[in-house]
Parts: sequence; C-alpha cells; structure tokens
Amino acid sequence: MVREFIIFIYLFVFKILFNAFNWLPLKRKVTFISTFGQNSLSVYEEIKSQKIDCEIVFLCKPSCIQEFKNINGAKTIAFETYHIIDMIKSAYHIATSQYIFVDNYYGFLSAVKFKEGVECVQLWHAAGALKTFGLKDKNILHRSAAAKKRFSNVYQKFNRVVVGSEAMANIFIEAFDLPPDRILRTGVPRTDLFFDQDYKRRVTSDLYSENQALKSKKVILYAPTFRDHELDRFDLKLDLDKMYRELHDEYVLLLRFHPAVKDRAVNFQEKYPGFVYDYSGYPNVNDLLFVTDILISDYSSIPYEFALLNKPMIFFPYDLKEYRSQRGFWEDYEQSVPGPVVYTTDQLVSQIKDHQFDLNEVALFSKKWNVYSNGHSSKNLVKYLFEKESSMGLQKRERGTL
Repeated sequence: MVREFIIFIYLFVFKILFNAFNWLPLKRKVTFISTFGQNSLSVYEEIKSQKIDCEIVFLCKPSCIQEFKNINGAKTIAFETYHIIDMIKSAYHIATSQYIFVDNYYGFLSAVKFKEGVECVQLWHAAGALKTFGLKDKNILHRSAAAKKRFSNVYQKFNRVVVGSEAMANIFIEAFDLPPDRILRTGVPRTDLFFDQDYKRRVTSDLYSENQALKSKKVILYAPTFRDHELDRFDLKLDLDKMYRELHDEYVLLLRFHPAVKDRAVNFQEKYPGFVYDYSGYPNVNDLLFVTDILISDYSSIPYEFALLNKPMIFFPYDLKEYRSQRGFWEDYEQSVPGPVVYTTDQLVSQIKDHQFDLNEVALFSKKWNVYSNGHSSKNLVKYLFEKESSMGLQKRERGTL
C-alpha cells in the first residue's frame, strides 16, 4: 500500500511537469532513458558516425550514469533521483523529443501522452529471455489492480520494440500484449561489437595488459543472474575451495556479480590468489566475453550474446525448482539452454575438466536468437528512424502541409 502511494505521488508530479512542457514544439532530439548502457551507446555512436544533425540527451539511472559522464556532444542527466531539478529537466527533454529510447520498464510512461509524431522505441536490455517478465511474470499476480493497469499502460506506449530474432519477437508480443506490427527487426545494437574485430583486438589487449593471468591461463567467467533477496546479503553457492584445488593450475575464475549486490565480505582475490578475480565493477560485461573460454551462468541473458562467439557454456541453476515456481520460464529450462546443466560444484568441475561440449548446440542456439543481429543492428535502427523521418517529411510536402 505504501509503495503504491509513493508511485502514485511520483507519477502525479511527473505528469504535471510533462504536461507543463508538452505545449512546447518538438525538437529534432533523441532522448535515451537508460538503466543499462550498451544499447543506447551503440545507437548514439551510429548517429554520430552518420553525422545526423540532432540533439542527444541521456537520462540515466544510477546503475549506468558513469558510462555516459564523459560523452561529448550530448547532455547527461540523472534519472529517477530525489533531485527535483533533474526531474524537471527529464520531463522537459521527454516532452520535447521526437524519439524516445527506453531499455527497461519505466513507470512514468503510464502517466504521459506523447504528441503525434513522437516515436517511443523499446531497446530491451537482453537479446533473449529464459525467465518470464512483463505481463507473464508470476509476481504480477500479487500486485494490485492499479499496478496491473499501470504495467499495461506502460507497455502500450512502445511504438516499436527492437528484436534480434523471431523467438524474441514472440516473447515481446506476449509479455507486453502488443500487436505484431510494433516489432522492429533491426537486430540488437549492443551485439554489433561482437562483429567488430578491431574492437575485439583492442579490448582483449587491454584486458591482458591489466591482468596477465587472463592470457596465460584459460578463463572461466561466472555471471549469475541478479536475485532480489541477494541485494543486502550475498551467498555464493560455488565451492571455491574445491574449484581452486582442482582447477587453478590451468584456469582462472572471473566473478561478475550484479553491481548492486552488497555484503561480499570475502576478498576472493586474496583468499584464492592467481585464481579468482572479482570483475563485478567492470563496466561492460560483453568485453569480458572476448577473453572467456567457458561461461557459467544460470538464468541471465548473457548466454544469448556469448553464443555469437561459439564458445562453451555450463548452466548452474542451483535453485531451479524455487526459481521456476516464483518466476517461471518461457520454455522448459533444461531443454532450452545450449550446454550441460549442473547443480553442484562437483558436477561443475567434472564438466570443466572433461571439456565435452557440443558447440553445434551453441551455434543452433545463436541462430535461433541472433538471426537479425549480424553486426549492422545499430546502422539498421538509425536508418529506419531517419529514413522514415525523411519519407514522412516528403509526404507532408506533397500534401502541402510543410
């Protein structure tokens, strides 16, 4: 009840601010509202590469604002903070932008009405999905009628939803209750870097220079999904003592936890020198994939992008039964992941040492989820937006409305 009241007040204030600016004319402006940085940055870089004349604004959640701090030629403003000035600026830019990009669920969308000609594009932060979300998230059953209506209102504001595959298109149609014509099959912008060999060489070289162990040994990356109950207290389910004894001669283990996870009391790097390295603070997890030989994950979306590199994966869903009950999956978990599923550290170590992986399975997985993500996704998206704009302008001139 208290939570809903706070949300109501926030949306009420935001609506007043938005409406105060909504009478102003639209500008040739692109506003990115970001919780995750990579998709927004990829599209921004393509806009600048094509020398498109437009104003660019980043409204950033605290989780990614550092990634945008030093960008030239764009405004960066903190979003959804307690600072009223930032809130006023955010409402102004959203109300006067021709294009709005979002990469997550944002409640303010339920409280605003965009002018004709504004396009709101959902740049979802994942290339694929194992766990359900949106209107199919099991947790929605416990929310109030007002909350459910708010969710639906937010999703209906998406004029276009960018996808990298038909599999993801079908999920978005169901999760957001959208008609099929709102799907935009341009590919996922953040996947472009996997096809950029110069970028790959530069990132790999930098990582090797910073940590020679990544070059001298094989690299295992453990990147589990974020769990709400771990926000204040983290409980690592891997037996690092055993992994150190069995694997440290040949491998190093990188840990990549969600940055919001606190109370990691153990200094893993001191306890397991030369073997465990905590890369949770590293800004772009995709960069780490270039030096990774084996990925360990569970319900995260990282495997969808890692599959583009056609490398081995192991899945460690130690709480599968509980997670299936609480969140749910779009498909049968064991059948949908492209690698062995293990539930204990013993099983995990055995899989790593045996190294019996079916990379054909990984290739088929990538073909299913990355069919439109072919290295030109950002270019395709920018071309869609601004060629459409030119076409609409021509139609107006022909009708004598310009």
